[in-house]
Formats: sequence, structure tokens, C-alpha cells
Amino acid sequence: MAEEKKEAPELECSHCGTTSELTPVLKYVYQGEEKTVCVRCLPMLIHG
Repeated sequence: MAEEKKEAPELECSHCGTTSELTPVLKYVYQGEEKTVCVRCLPMLIHG
């Protein structure tokens, strides 16, 4: 059987607006709300 590739939904960084088509985007939960951040904005969250 041929393997089917699952298409992941396109995610958008909640800080800069870039999409997962351009750069990796991660999901996180803050104060009970699910948000997304790209790898370029991630250091801003870590270091303030």
C-alpha cells in the first residue's frame, strides 16, 4: 500500500503573521489559550 501524506493545517505566527509554509511554526498554551509562534519569534518569548 502506498503511504498517504497527511496535510497539516497551515499555521500562522500570532506575533509576526508568517505562515508555516515559510518557516516552522510551533503551538503553545499561555493562560489557557492556545497560540502559535514561529522559530524567529521564539527567542522573544524566551528572553522577553
